[in-house]
Amino acid sequence: MGHPSVERRRVLAAAALGRESGVPGPDPGDGEPFRAIAGEIRDVSPHLIIIDTPEGTEERLVIAPWATAWHGAETTPADLPIGAMVIMRALRDGRVIERIWADTTRITGTILSIEGRRDLTVELDCGPHRGHRTIVIPYRATGRLQVRHPKFEPGYLFDAIGIRRDGAGQALLPATSQPPHPARAVPAPPAAYAAVQSRISGTATWSDTFDEEERGAAYPMLERADTGCTQTGVSCAGLPYLAVGSLLQIKNLCTDRSANVPVVACGCVAGRFCDRCVECDTSPRGRIAELSPFSYVELGGDLVKGCFNAQIGLG
Repeated sequence: MGHPSVERRRVLAAAALGRESGVPGPDPGDGEPFRAIAGEIRDVSPHLIIIDTPEGTEERLVIAPWATAWHGAETTPADLPIGAMVIMRALRDGRVIERIWADTTRITGTILSIEGRRDLTVELDCGPHRGHRTIVIPYRATGRLQVRHPKFEPGYLFDAIGIRRDGAGQALLPATSQPPHPARAVPAPPAAYAAVQSRISGTATWSDTFDEEERGAAYPMLERADTGCTQTGVSCAGLPYLAVGSLLQIKNLCTDRSANVPVVACGCVAGRFCDRCVECDTSPRGRIAELSPFSYVELGGDLVKGCFNAQIGLG
Protein backbone atom coordinates (compact mmCIF):
# COMPACT_ATOMS: atom_id res chain seq x y z
CA MET A 1 0.00 0.00 0.00
CA GLY A 2 3.05 2.24 0.13
CA HIS A 3 3.52 4.95 -2.51
CA PRO A 4 6.87 5.03 -4.35
CA SER A 5 7.03 8.81 -4.76
CA VAL A 6 5.56 9.94 -1.44
CA GLU A 7 8.76 11.64 -0.24
CA ARG A 8 9.30 13.52 -3.51
CA ARG A 9 5.67 14.63 -3.75
CA ARG A 10 5.71 15.86 -0.16
CA VAL A 11 8.76 18.03 -0.81
CA LEU A 12 7.29 19.43 -4.05
CA ALA A 13 3.95 20.19 -2.35
CA ALA A 14 5.70 22.04 0.45
CA ALA A 15 7.74 24.06 -2.03
CA ALA A 16 4.63 25.00 -4.01
CA LEU A 17 2.91 26.19 -0.82
CA GLY A 18 5.96 28.13 0.31
CA ARG A 19 6.56 26.26 3.55
CA GLU A 20 9.11 23.93 5.06
CA SER A 21 8.57 20.34 4.00
CA GLY A 22 9.06 18.98 7.51
CA VAL A 23 10.71 15.74 8.55
CA PRO A 24 8.75 12.51 9.11
CA GLY A 25 9.08 11.06 12.58
CA PRO A 26 8.39 11.79 16.27
CA ASP A 27 8.59 15.24 17.79
CA PRO A 28 12.01 15.32 19.53
CA GLY A 29 10.51 17.46 22.30
CA ASP A 30 8.25 14.64 23.53
CA GLY A 31 10.90 12.91 25.61
CA GLU A 32 12.05 9.34 25.15
CA PRO A 33 10.52 8.05 21.91
CA PHE A 34 8.61 4.81 21.63
CA ARG A 35 9.79 2.31 19.02
CA ALA A 36 7.53 -0.22 17.34
CA ILE A 37 9.04 -3.62 16.54
CA ALA A 38 7.46 -6.47 14.55
CA GLY A 39 8.41 -10.10 14.12
CA GLU A 40 7.64 -13.76 14.68
CA ILE A 41 8.28 -15.23 18.11
CA ARG A 42 11.10 -17.79 18.13
CA ASP A 43 11.39 -18.05 21.90
CA VAL A 44 9.98 -16.21 24.90
CA SER A 45 10.51 -16.29 28.67
CA PRO A 46 9.38 -13.95 31.45
CA HIS A 47 12.41 -11.72 30.84
CA LEU A 48 13.45 -12.18 27.20
CA ILE A 49 11.81 -12.46 23.79
CA ILE A 50 13.57 -13.60 20.62
CA ILE A 51 11.97 -12.76 17.28
CA ASP A 52 12.66 -13.08 13.57
CA THR A 53 12.09 -9.66 12.00
CA PRO A 54 10.45 -9.15 8.57
CA GLU A 55 13.98 -8.63 7.18
CA GLY A 56 14.95 -12.10 8.41
CA THR A 57 17.26 -11.03 11.23
CA GLU A 58 17.06 -12.24 14.82
CA GLU A 59 16.43 -9.78 17.64
CA ARG A 60 16.79 -10.54 21.34
CA LEU A 61 14.89 -8.05 23.47
CA VAL A 62 14.45 -7.58 27.20
CA ILE A 63 10.88 -7.75 28.55
CA ALA A 64 10.21 -5.12 31.24
CA PRO A 65 8.93 -6.49 34.57
CA TRP A 66 5.70 -4.49 34.12
CA ALA A 67 5.16 -5.54 30.48
CA THR A 68 1.74 -6.82 29.38
CA ALA A 69 0.58 -8.78 26.34
CA TRP A 70 -2.64 -9.41 24.39
CA HIS A 71 -3.45 -12.51 22.33
CA GLY A 72 -7.23 -12.48 22.07
CA ALA A 73 -7.25 -11.65 25.79
CA GLU A 74 -4.82 -10.13 28.25
CA THR A 75 -2.00 -12.54 29.06
CA THR A 76 1.56 -12.62 30.34
CA PRO A 77 4.32 -12.27 27.74
CA ALA A 78 5.83 -15.65 28.67
CA ASP A 79 2.54 -17.39 27.75
CA LEU A 80 2.55 -16.19 24.14
CA PRO A 81 2.86 -19.05 21.62
CA ILE A 82 5.96 -19.68 19.53
CA GLY A 83 5.28 -18.64 15.95
CA ALA A 84 2.88 -15.80 16.83
CA MET A 85 3.32 -12.59 14.86
CA VAL A 86 3.84 -9.71 17.25
CA ILE A 87 3.94 -5.94 17.27
CA MET A 88 5.73 -4.59 20.33
CA ARG A 89 6.26 -1.19 21.90
CA ALA A 90 9.78 -0.64 23.19
CA LEU A 91 11.56 1.93 25.36
CA ARG A 92 15.22 2.77 25.98
CA ASP A 93 16.55 2.86 22.43
CA GLY A 94 14.18 0.09 21.44
CA ARG A 95 15.70 -2.63 23.60
CA VAL A 96 13.15 -2.92 26.44
CA ILE A 97 9.65 -4.20 25.61
CA GLU A 98 6.68 -2.87 27.61
CA ARG A 99 3.68 -4.00 25.54
CA ILE A 100 3.11 -6.88 23.11
CA TRP A 101 0.20 -7.51 20.74
CA ALA A 102 0.21 -11.01 19.20
CA ASP A 103 -1.60 -12.01 15.98
CA THR A 104 -3.73 -8.87 16.37
CA THR A 105 -5.95 -7.81 13.48
CA ARG A 106 -8.57 -5.16 12.84
CA ILE A 107 -11.63 -5.75 10.69
CA THR A 108 -13.18 -2.54 9.32
CA GLY A 109 -15.78 -2.24 6.56
CA THR A 110 -19.41 -2.41 5.48
CA ILE A 111 -21.44 -5.53 6.26
CA LEU A 112 -22.41 -7.47 3.11
CA SER A 113 -23.81 -10.65 4.64
CA ILE A 114 -24.10 -12.54 7.94
CA GLU A 115 -24.49 -16.32 8.18
CA GLY A 116 -24.62 -18.82 11.03
CA ARG A 117 -26.53 -19.33 14.27
CA ARG A 118 -23.80 -19.65 16.92
CA ASP A 119 -20.46 -18.78 15.37
CA LEU A 120 -21.23 -16.11 12.77
CA THR A 121 -19.52 -15.70 9.41
CA VAL A 122 -19.55 -12.10 8.21
CA GLU A 123 -18.54 -10.85 4.77
CA LEU A 124 -17.37 -7.25 4.65
CA ASP A 125 -16.68 -4.75 1.91
CA CYS A 126 -13.45 -3.17 3.15
CA GLY A 127 -13.39 -0.54 0.40
CA PRO A 128 -12.10 -0.31 -3.17
CA HIS A 129 -8.44 -0.55 -2.09
CA ARG A 130 -8.85 -3.50 0.29
CA GLY A 131 -11.55 -5.65 -1.28
CA HIS A 132 -13.85 -8.10 0.51
CA ARG A 133 -12.99 -9.94 3.69
CA THR A 134 -14.72 -12.83 5.40
CA ILE A 135 -14.34 -13.09 9.17
CA VAL A 136 -15.72 -15.25 11.96
CA ILE A 137 -17.31 -14.02 15.17
CA PRO A 138 -17.06 -16.82 17.76
CA TYR A 139 -20.25 -17.40 19.74
CA ARG A 140 -18.66 -16.15 22.98
CA ALA A 141 -17.99 -12.74 21.34
CA THR A 142 -21.31 -12.24 19.51
CA GLY A 143 -23.15 -10.56 22.40
CA ARG A 144 -20.37 -8.09 23.13
CA LEU A 145 -20.03 -7.14 19.46
CA GLN A 146 -23.76 -6.82 18.77
CA VAL A 147 -24.32 -4.55 21.79
CA ARG A 148 -21.92 -2.08 20.17
CA HIS A 149 -23.26 -2.81 16.66
CA PRO A 150 -27.05 -2.45 17.08
CA LYS A 151 -27.58 -2.27 13.29
CA PHE A 152 -25.97 -5.65 12.72
CA GLU A 153 -27.20 -5.99 9.15
CA PRO A 154 -26.02 -5.44 5.56
CA GLY A 155 -25.31 -1.86 4.58
CA TYR A 156 -24.07 -0.77 8.02
CA LEU A 157 -20.53 -0.24 9.20
CA PHE A 158 -18.56 -2.76 11.24
CA ASP A 159 -15.29 -2.34 13.13
CA ALA A 160 -13.74 -4.92 15.45
CA ILE A 161 -10.43 -6.02 16.95
CA GLY A 162 -9.49 -9.68 16.88
CA ILE A 163 -6.81 -12.21 16.10
CA ARG A 164 -5.59 -14.08 13.06
CA ARG A 165 -6.00 -17.82 13.62
CA ASP A 166 -5.39 -20.56 11.03
CA GLY A 167 -5.25 -17.96 8.28
CA ALA A 168 -8.63 -16.44 9.13
CA GLY A 169 -9.69 -13.40 11.11
CA GLN A 170 -11.69 -13.78 14.31
CA ALA A 171 -13.50 -10.68 15.60
CA LEU A 172 -13.49 -10.55 19.41
CA LEU A 173 -13.89 -6.95 20.61
CA PRO A 174 -15.83 -4.00 19.21
CA ALA A 175 -13.43 -1.27 18.13
CA THR A 176 -16.12 1.40 18.20
CA SER A 177 -19.77 2.07 18.89
CA GLN A 178 -21.30 1.62 15.45
CA PRO A 179 -22.41 4.88 13.79
CA PRO A 180 -26.22 4.89 13.45
CA HIS A 181 -26.17 5.85 9.76
CA PRO A 182 -25.78 3.43 6.84
CA ALA A 183 -22.31 3.40 5.27
CA ARG A 184 -23.58 5.37 2.28
CA ALA A 185 -25.27 8.11 4.34
CA VAL A 186 -22.41 9.91 6.10
CA PRO A 187 -23.58 13.20 7.70
CA ALA A 188 -22.14 16.41 6.32
CA PRO A 189 -19.71 18.31 8.54
CA PRO A 190 -21.16 21.17 10.62
CA ALA A 191 -21.22 24.55 8.89
CA ALA A 192 -18.72 25.89 11.42
CA TYR A 193 -16.10 23.62 9.88
CA ALA A 194 -16.24 25.49 6.60
CA ALA A 195 -13.64 27.95 7.87
CA VAL A 196 -10.02 26.93 7.39
CA GLN A 197 -8.59 25.61 10.63
CA SER A 198 -4.90 25.27 11.37
CA ARG A 199 -5.55 22.23 13.58
CA ILE A 200 -8.48 19.79 13.50
CA SER A 201 -9.50 17.43 16.29
CA GLY A 202 -11.13 14.02 15.95
CA THR A 203 -10.32 10.32 16.12
CA ALA A 204 -7.16 8.52 15.01
CA THR A 205 -7.49 4.77 14.41
CA TRP A 206 -5.28 2.07 12.91
CA SER A 207 -5.44 -0.59 10.22
CA ASP A 208 -3.31 -3.67 9.59
CA THR A 209 -3.55 -3.29 5.80
CA PHE A 210 -0.32 -1.28 5.55
CA ASP A 211 3.00 -2.82 4.57
CA GLU A 212 5.00 -4.40 7.40
CA GLU A 213 6.93 -1.80 9.41
CA GLU A 214 5.45 1.04 7.32
CA ARG A 215 5.00 4.40 9.00
CA GLY A 216 2.18 6.37 7.42
CA ALA A 217 -1.49 7.27 7.38
CA ALA A 218 -4.58 6.76 5.25
CA TYR A 219 -6.51 10.02 4.92
CA PRO A 220 -10.19 10.41 3.92
CA MET A 221 -10.11 13.66 1.92
CA LEU A 222 -7.75 12.92 -0.96
CA GLU A 223 -8.19 14.31 -4.44
CA ARG A 224 -9.98 11.73 -6.58
CA ALA A 225 -7.61 12.24 -9.49
CA ASP A 226 -4.74 11.60 -7.10
CA THR A 227 -6.02 8.22 -5.93
CA GLY A 228 -8.17 6.95 -8.79
CA CYS A 229 -10.88 6.41 -6.17
CA THR A 230 -14.46 7.55 -6.66
CA GLN A 231 -15.27 6.95 -2.96
CA THR A 232 -12.74 9.36 -1.46
CA GLY A 233 -13.69 12.87 -0.32
CA VAL A 234 -16.23 11.80 2.34
CA SER A 235 -15.90 12.90 5.99
CA CYS A 236 -18.06 14.45 8.69
CA ALA A 237 -14.95 16.00 10.28
CA GLY A 238 -14.59 18.98 7.94
CA LEU A 239 -11.14 17.97 6.67
CA PRO A 240 -9.32 19.83 3.89
CA TYR A 241 -8.39 18.07 0.67
CA LEU A 242 -4.80 16.82 0.55
CA ALA A 243 -2.64 14.85 -1.87
CA VAL A 244 -0.80 11.58 -1.31
CA GLY A 245 2.60 12.55 0.05
CA SER A 246 1.33 15.34 2.31
CA LEU A 247 2.75 15.34 5.83
CA LEU A 248 0.33 15.33 8.77
CA GLN A 249 1.36 16.62 12.18
CA ILE A 250 -0.54 14.16 14.40
CA LYS A 251 -0.80 14.66 18.15
CA ASN A 252 -2.13 12.00 20.50
CA LEU A 253 -4.04 14.11 23.02
CA CYS A 254 -4.11 11.17 25.47
CA THR A 255 -0.32 10.76 25.67
CA ASP A 256 0.78 14.23 24.53
CA ARG A 257 3.01 12.67 21.87
CA SER A 258 3.32 14.10 18.36
CA ALA A 259 4.78 12.92 15.07
CA ASN A 260 4.93 13.96 11.44
CA VAL A 261 3.31 11.15 9.46
CA PRO A 262 3.12 10.99 5.63
CA VAL A 263 -0.18 10.33 3.88
CA VAL A 264 0.48 7.11 1.97
CA ALA A 265 -3.00 5.72 1.26
CA CYS A 266 -6.63 6.57 0.62
CA GLY A 267 -8.80 6.49 3.76
CA CYS A 268 -12.20 6.38 2.06
CA VAL A 269 -13.56 3.74 4.48
CA ALA A 270 -12.32 5.58 7.58
CA GLY A 271 -14.10 8.71 6.32
CA ARG A 272 -17.47 6.94 6.55
CA PHE A 273 -17.19 6.48 10.32
CA CYS A 274 -18.75 9.53 11.94
CA ASP A 275 -17.97 8.25 15.42
CA ARG A 276 -16.13 9.48 18.50
CA CYS A 277 -13.17 8.23 20.49
CA VAL A 278 -13.59 8.22 24.29
CA GLU A 279 -10.10 7.00 25.15
CA CYS A 280 -9.17 9.92 27.42
CA ASP A 281 -12.01 12.37 26.73
CA THR A 282 -14.76 12.55 24.13
CA SER A 283 -13.41 13.55 20.73
CA PRO A 284 -15.36 15.47 18.09
CA ARG A 285 -17.03 13.20 15.54
CA GLY A 286 -15.08 11.83 12.60
CA ARG A 287 -11.94 9.84 11.86
CA ILE A 288 -9.23 12.25 10.80
CA ALA A 289 -6.48 9.69 10.18
CA GLU A 290 -6.13 5.92 9.97
CA LEU A 291 -2.58 5.03 10.94
CA SER A 292 -0.30 2.11 10.21
CA PRO A 293 0.27 -0.02 13.33
CA PHE A 294 3.84 1.26 13.66
CA SER A 295 2.82 4.93 13.56
CA TYR A 296 -0.11 4.28 15.90
CA VAL A 297 1.99 2.40 18.49
CA GLU A 298 4.84 4.94 18.38
CA LEU A 299 2.33 7.70 19.16
CA GLY A 300 1.35 5.78 22.30
CA GLY A 301 -1.80 4.09 20.96
CA ASP A 302 -3.03 0.72 22.23
CA LEU A 303 -4.04 -1.57 19.35
CA VAL A 304 -6.77 -3.23 21.46
CA LYS A 305 -8.40 0.07 22.44
CA GLY A 306 -8.54 0.93 18.76
CA CYS A 307 -8.41 4.74 18.80
CA PHE A 308 -7.04 7.81 20.48
CA ASN A 309 -8.21 11.40 20.64
CA ALA A 310 -6.11 13.23 18.07
CA GLN A 311 -5.36 16.61 16.61
CA ILE A 312 -3.82 17.12 13.18
CA GLY A 313 -2.12 19.97 11.40
CA LEU A 314 -0.28 20.13 8.10
CA GLY A 315 3.47 19.51 7.96
